Amino acid sequence: MKSPFFEKKVFAWALYDWANSAFATTVMVVFFPLFFKQHLTAGQEATTSTFWLAMANGVSSFVLAVMAPWLGALADRGQAHIRMLAIFTAIGVVPTALLAFVGSSDWQTAAVLFAIASVGFWGGLVFYDSMLIRVAPPGRIDSISGFGYALGYLGGALLLVVNIVMYAKPALFGLASPEAAIRASFLTVAVWWLVFALPLLRQRSIAAAAPSIGLGQAAREGFAELLRTFREVRKYRPIILFLLAYWMYIDGVNTIMKMAVDYGLALGFPANSLIGGILMIQFIGFPLTLLFGWLGDRISPLVGIFVAIGVYAGVTFYAVLMTNVSEFYIMAAAIGCVQGAIQAMSRSYYGRLIPADRASEFFGFYNMMGKFASVLGPFLMGITALVTGNSRTAILSVALLFAGGAIMLVFATRGSRLARSPAHEPI
Repeated sequence: MKSPFFEKKVFAWALYDWANSAFATTVMVVFFPLFFKQHLTAGQEATTSTFWLAMANGVSSFVLAVMAPWLGALADRGQAHIRMLAIFTAIGVVPTALLAFVGSSDWQTAAVLFAIASVGFWGGLVFYDSMLIRVAPPGRIDSISGFGYALGYLGGALLLVVNIVMYAKPALFGLASPEAAIRASFLTVAVWWLVFALPLLRQRSIAAAAPSIGLGQAAREGFAELLRTFREVRKYRPIILFLLAYWMYIDGVNTIMKMAVDYGLALGFPANSLIGGILMIQFIGFPLTLLFGWLGDRISPLVGIFVAIGVYAGVTFYAVLMTNVSEFYIMAAAIGCVQGAIQAMSRSYYGRLIPADRASEFFGFYNMMGKFASVLGPFLMGITALVTGNSRTAILSVALLFAGGAIMLVFATRGSRLARSPAHEPI
């Protein structure tokens, strides 16, 4: 029997995660923080560059958070999933490529380009995530969600390996310096993202049942639908409670993901060692995310979410005490075991809660909460670093988010019958 993973529309959908994860790993997590801190803002205080990097992350997240619900409602009204995904892919790809050409001390332009590319990355996820319930076969939503994230970890890791070799041995690639290698890596990400996005962007079988209408009409109707949802919000209590929990714990996840390299540099760890730790997360994440997806189909996605929150809370306290690179590797291994799980299981559990015919709209709210969370986390860490002058204190502040998320999730899922129910059973 053919695996559902390799059905054409499923594989094309998962391959987009392979495509855009190159931005998340090479640019967002590893090389842009390195480029920003060691080259563009060289000579500045470590806490100052941490603050401005956190601001770039926070502003892009705020912009997307404001737009996300309307974008989702727009897509549901006009079969615009693929078109909107193509637009946001371009918004991500073009400024990523342009990062290769910024001036050697023009950190302001680099920060703006990075923020715009981040809007493209996160905005595309509104439409990509909402396609999950259209591509997943009955009873396989957790494993398909996990497959997408797992493929993303593998794809992001493979390109990151190439970029790391470019950075470590630039002469092998005809590059003059490690800085030139970082710039070239931005170009490779842009090409990778675009090429592997094409199979999904060419799909026409993943569409809403509503008649196709123009983007202008879809925008107007989507806004009206969004207002109606806000007026009817009390009908969706289980969804609201879960989104509040998700807002808190995914804030911590995103903050650690974005600021891990910056934190390691602030502690004085070698850049090459930090990059190796991030690569470890990617390769560990591939099989573990598949495993949690399999368990989600058979037991409950909630198990994976609670386990991951516990591990992340432990990681924040562990990070405060780190004194050497070996301990950073231990922390990276722990994160690799659960990072994909908490992302994939949160997405699939939410997919069980929402009405299938309004998936993009509700995933717009989902991404809105995630992005508002990404506003709070980097701001909290950046401001704490500035006020205290201590990066260790800054990372500890993130533990509050995991504690709050876990408590809210207990209330959100108490007595839930959706842990084992079909993905679209009515609430």
